Amino acid sequence: MKSSLLMLLVIGLAVTTYGQQKVSDIPLPAGYVRIAQERNSFGEWLRNCTLKSDKTVYLYNGSPKKNQQAQYAVLDVPVGGKDLQQCADAVIRLRAEYLYNKSHAEAIAFEATDGTRIDFSGWLKGDRFVLQQGKLLRKRIATPGRGRALFEKYLETVFTYAGTVSLSRELSNVPATKNIKPGDVFIQGGSPGHAVIVMDVAQDRSGKRIFLLAQSYMPAQDIHILKKPASGMPWYDADFGSKLNTPEWVFNAGSLKQW
Repeated sequence: MKSSLLMLLVIGLAVTTYGQQKVSDIPLPAGYVRIAQERNSFGEWLRNCTLKSDKTVYLYNGSPKKNQQAQYAVLDVPVGGKDLQQCADAVIRLRAEYLYNKSHAEAIAFEATDGTRIDFSGWLKGDRFVLQQGKLLRKRIATPGRGRALFEKYLETVFTYAGTVSLSRELSNVPATKNIKPGDVFIQGGSPGHAVIVMDVAQDRSGKRIFLLAQSYMPAQDIHILKKPASGMPWYDADFGSKLNTPEWVFNAGSLKQW
């Protein structure tokens, strides 16, 4: 009886531990160590994002994604119940979640495709954004408030009016991928366009860097850590050459940007 109870306890602990795994628990290739991140930085926060025990990618409506071969792991991050949180939106979600988690509401702001700045501080004060003749107009028409529900409604508005074009405009170019760091974004603005975010970076003794990528896609779906094509493993080489091949998109050199 005691041995059975002990076995159940061990199994329970294993399940709990697995369910609490983080990006930082993804194994490294031999000879690599994760690069240091400043305390409370975006890179540190990304590295500490938790992973779901279920590696299935689900769409916003609860249906499994047709292609289940692209992901190595799935982030435990909300996707919402609407077809909104797609590629650039997933990048925005992670950046916004980090700032919200660190109580930096004043820093949460993103640009809409038409150039309108949609800021969370104004949203909390009652500002809303109304589309009139193809242009977003700010109007203070709502009751001021706080809380998670307002944050989610704010993000829905950002996801509706922002995309790869606007996000690409907001970010700064990274001249060399050898300097890649967590939080950087590979992005191609357009219709269609795509964006993936660097979740973690490691290097060997020579300084050669490798990195993890995460994406959402179309339709809106769980944010997931990508496999490197043909390898089945999640680590990409920083010296990938003229093109970065990911399971569902190819980025040209020069596509790396930073906040």
